[in-house]
Amino acid sequence: MQFSRVKKMASLSLRFTLFFTATFLILCIFTEATPHHPEFILTLVNNCPFTVWPAIQPNSGHAVLERGGFALNTLTHHSFPAPAQHWSGRIWARTGCSYNHGHFSCATGDCGGRLECNGLGGSSPATLAQFSLHHGHNDLSSYAVSLVDGFNVPMTVTPHEGKGLCPVVGCRANLLATCPDRLQLRSPPGHGPVVACKSGCEAFGTDELCCRNHYNSPQTCRASSFSEFFKHACPATFTYAHDSPSLMHECSSPRELKIIFCH
Repeated sequence: MQFSRVKKMASLSLRFTLFFTATFLILCIFTEATPHHPEFILTLVNNCPFTVWPAIQPNSGHAVLERGGFALNTLTHHSFPAPAQHWSGRIWARTGCSYNHGHFSCATGDCGGRLECNGLGGSSPATLAQFSLHHGHNDLSSYAVSLVDGFNVPMTVTPHEGKGLCPVVGCRANLLATCPDRLQLRSPPGHGPVVACKSGCEAFGTDELCCRNHYNSPQTCRASSFSEFFKHACPATFTYAHDSPSLMHECSSPRELKIIFCH
């Protein structure tokens, strides 16, 4: 009787052992078969010899990232997870920012006098990085650097571990040193140093230079001598509203996108 009970318990124990072993093996196989999606990181790097205040503006309907802005000291970086779903928007650097009498303002790229832009756009001129993350069947991330709204700091976008054509793009040249007189933005106005370089549209405001009204189409919106100044120095950037769409690059499943100021 005692022996029979022991035998039953041993059999039961063996069954439990086999059950848990099989379950463990199934879980292992399932884990191996399930594709692993590593976290997608956005990293902002400040290589400028001064503090910049990055700003992030989502397109309509998309989330505000990192409250829309923060300070980034020279030779430091700030990394954060990219949205897991489709997201599009733009990133730029604000420069010459300060608090005066309790009011925050920036010489370039200012977003309504706020440290955290919270979805607000910035004032031009400013170098812009534009993004559309997680779109298409192959988890594409599109990116480009635009000088359509002028220039304030050199900027590049560098993808890491993506598939397909994933070039480094942007503008490494310091155009403040060569900006034509008529496009210069100085701070303080008139006698201060050049802090940004305006687009032809901002400097002169004509429909033709701004690609407005009759000129708002790929057939009528053309490069100007002002956009050609930017294009000659930084050919891998958009320099007018209907510039070549091929400048927007599509990289499949990058592990990280680095936005580098003063690369």
